[in-house]
Amino acid sequence: MTNTDVKILMVEDDDSLGSILREYLSMKGYNVTHAKDGLEALDYFQKDKFDICLLDVMMPKLDGFNVAKKMRESDDYLPIVFVSAKSMQQDKLEGLKIGADDYVTKPFSMEELQLRIEAILRRSISNEIGKPLDMKEYTIGTYKFNRLLKLLTDVNGKERGLTDKEASLLEMLIMNKNDTMSRKEALLKIWGDDDYFNGRSMDVYITKIRKMLKGDTNLKLTNVHGVGYQLIELKS
Repeated sequence: MTNTDVKILMVEDDDSLGSILREYLSMKGYNVTHAKDGLEALDYFQKDKFDICLLDVMMPKLDGFNVAKKMRESDDYLPIVFVSAKSMQQDKLEGLKIGADDYVTKPFSMEELQLRIEAILRRSISNEIGKPLDMKEYTIGTYKFNRLLKLLTDVNGKERGLTDKEASLLEMLIMNKNDTMSRKEALLKIWGDDDYFNGRSMDVYITKIRKMLKGDTNLKLTNVHGVGYQLIELKS
């Protein structure tokens, strides 16, 4: 995929920053659609298909968190990056709980934002083509996990869509089933850095995956203090 194939939905209510950011990304070859408030963003989202969404948090009409929640109701896979002046830890964690792939605080460098976009797009593409199709489906307890489609299906056939990071983390846990998945290794492989903020982010995702698997009492996702996590499948 070349930059010209990548469609970015950029949601920014500041005209000056929005124009500068759109111009910069367009110069890098991206196809950028600029929405100036939450409702306009949802309108574009419903009418077109985008590869990634850059989403401000504090906006008129509908804030970024609520926009992301509405997007996730119909699309579990669209990569979302919050770009916000809200730098409090709880705001970042709120964004990640909603299912964002990254959270960038203002002010930021254009080059850093571009690198983050490229990293997310690389993960998204590699997740689709990185393995043969017959290696993309796993069985864990009473669940089926399709890595290609990012779908977790329970014993009753109920499907749940996963975000890119949720799917990457669940796959890594399954690959290390009944063994310890290294926290540091997972952070470096999925987040690209094992700093404090990414560590807290992963803790949020571990909690979400634990809830996803709670329907099978023979599956236990436990913390191994100072080392990582274990996805244990008990014998029934």
